Amino acid sequence: MEKKNRLTTWILVALALGIVVGYILNTTMAAPTSYSDAMSLITTMFLRLIKMIIAPLVFSTLVVGIARMGDASEVGRVGVKSLAWFFGASVMSLALGLVLVNIFRPGDALKGTLDTAAHVTNLATSSLTLKDFITHLIPASIVDGMAKNEILQIVVFSLFFGLGAAAVGKKAEPMVDAIDGVAHVMLKVTGYVMQFAPIAVFAAVSGIIAKEGLIVLKTYGVFMAEFYFGIAVLWGLLIFAGFIFLGKRIFELLTEVRGPTILAFSTASSEAAFPKTLEGLERFGVRNRIAAFVLPIGYSFNLDGSMMYCTFAAVFIAQAYGIELSLGTQMTMMAVLMLTSKGMAGVPRASLVVIAATLSQFNIPEAGLVLLLSIDHFLDMARSATNVIGNSIATAVVAKWEGELTNPAKEKDPALEPLT
Repeated sequence: MEKKNRLTTWILVALALGIVVGYILNTTMAAPTSYSDAMSLITTMFLRLIKMIIAPLVFSTLVVGIARMGDASEVGRVGVKSLAWFFGASVMSLALGLVLVNIFRPGDALKGTLDTAAHVTNLATSSLTLKDFITHLIPASIVDGMAKNEILQIVVFSLFFGLGAAAVGKKAEPMVDAIDGVAHVMLKVTGYVMQFAPIAVFAAVSGIIAKEGLIVLKTYGVFMAEFYFGIAVLWGLLIFAGFIFLGKRIFELLTEVRGPTILAFSTASSEAAFPKTLEGLERFGVRNRIAAFVLPIGYSFNLDGSMMYCTFAAVFIAQAYGIELSLGTQMTMMAVLMLTSKGMAGVPRASLVVIAATLSQFNIPEAGLVLLLSIDHFLDMARSATNVIGNSIATAVVAKWEGELTNPAKEKDPALEPLT
């Protein structure tokens, strides 16, 4: 526990130091871009180290979790409960973004100042059609899916593989035990990689500040403040929903996932926090077979922070161009985003891709995305941290529903157990 807290402290120190060093270099260096490029290399190396863990870790933990559940009916029951929570959280996140952007109307400040000419955004919006998403869901080759870290494809294959292992029974037990060993090895590798997290955080933050300067925070300060306020409200709603089912233990859960949340915030990557989030949930008392099943699915279907951002940003761009969207149109937009956002996992600059696809469907100039590019890194920090919180709460609640949530503190201290 002390070692974990020490790593969290170093990450926070690196975050603060990165801001200071980045600002100094931005104001003193003649060409800070060269420094930014060098730091981006360090960040890329760290994220690639994390990504090399994701595929084997998701596969091994998910297969073991499903195989040890016993039968397909139990897997189906847990899956339905998980998707029910994900759907409710998705609707809440998307609706909150719509409500807040209509209250704050941040785009009005830019009305009449924008050029409607197309700008190159390098976002492949055509890749998010419903047909392509469904085709993409099922892997043509699991080797290709793992090579590309396609979480959805890995989840689908692992689901079938785990069900097959459960159906075979005793003959598959040695293989399941071996795969369980792979999971433990990958968690140990995660511990080694995480030692580099403070360096990566410093590189990411100092690089972006050195290149853009603090002016990037000032220029869109109001928009960012309103969005972060929305994130805070969303956290409050998610925590309240968790409190209804978990009671005061929700605060214990937040303590356990504090480290992964800070890591996701600092690196602007939910994937970077996946291994540590899984460990935190198991320490909290979520049995491995539930955590290993629900959490990977949540990374594809329960990106709460990203979904709130999609509605908030899309309507913001419409406001900036003076395009008034009726309530019916906004509700339709929310329904579209409910579908397209499920393809976010594994897509570079995923939220921007989803927004670009949505803008084109509602005749809103895609050029408006340029407004967000310079600050997207800072917005992504909040989105990524929220995704970790949302998925952690979802996994714990599903475990509670299934009677698979224990209390390690009471189990370790018999004095805390109720008298019989």
